[in-house]
Amino acid sequence: MGADEILVVVNPVAGGGRARRARPLLEDYLLCHGVRADFVESKSGEDVRAQAAMAADAGYRTVAALGGDGAFHHVLEATFGRDVTLGFFPAGNGNDIAEALELPKDPIAAAHIFLTVLARPIDVLRAEFRDGSSAVLIGAGGMGLDAEAARLANGRFRRWPGVTRYLAGALWALREFRPLEVEVDLETDVGAARWQGRVILAAVANAPCYGSGFRIAPDATVDDGWLNVLLVEALPWTRVLEAIPILLRNGDLRWPEIHRYRARRVRIASDRPALVHGDGELLGESPVEFRMLPGAVRVIAPAHS
Repeated sequence: MGADEILVVVNPVAGGGRARRARPLLEDYLLCHGVRADFVESKSGEDVRAQAAMAADAGYRTVAALGGDGAFHHVLEATFGRDVTLGFFPAGNGNDIAEALELPKDPIAAAHIFLTVLARPIDVLRAEFRDGSSAVLIGAGGMGLDAEAARLANGRFRRWPGVTRYLAGALWALREFRPLEVEVDLETDVGAARWQGRVILAAVANAPCYGSGFRIAPDATVDDGWLNVLLVEALPWTRVLEAIPILLRNGDLRWPEIHRYRARRVRIASDRPALVHGDGELLGESPVEFRMLPGAVRVIAPAHS
């Protein structure tokens, strides 16, 4: 591969500076294996998108992110629909997307995978919002308490490490959070379905985890053509606290207040506009419709085991 083929967009602040420290090591590792990639540091999420889009325009065949889930998400959005293969060198705090792609959470170990496996098709979720805007995501997202937790994790608690950012965000939001009245329309694996009720969160997943390790959809895979929907009815705060260690351990919650579906499409409307997040980023407001786009992107990642 030549330098004109690979661009690595670096989020230098990811992982508390871990990505910046990993950059020279990654450059040396690739050079030692006969691969010289171009590297560029980003200044913001918008800059990640701009750099990735310019790379696609300039003819780079592979655009990779060195950073966290957010950096990979921005690269995905900037290059979606283009003839570009994606790569990911995880160096963030959570790295939920790396786990979904079965990539090592060490960027140099991920570089070994990058050099030794072929790209494979991965499913993508397209979200369409109340104002006509849209987004694509590869991991998981939703609305309700989890979106408020993501907002606080990226704001008030952004300097906290790993999963503690989301835990702190969820507990802070829980103090004043009011459940949402939702109407959910789905195209499931057994036909059309509708659900109505009060929820503390409505999550949609193409991958098992979000929020740095919360296993909301433990059976989800990024290449099966299905999205996983999780609806959690209004619960007292004591039950929420009881659920947290289970979600961090294996996600095996089988409570009557929890409803799970597999679907190709889901539309969620709420009694008031609610933030919607995905891949660790705030994407828009409800109502929102998610559609599964099977095999819509190519990512250099191991074949599903």
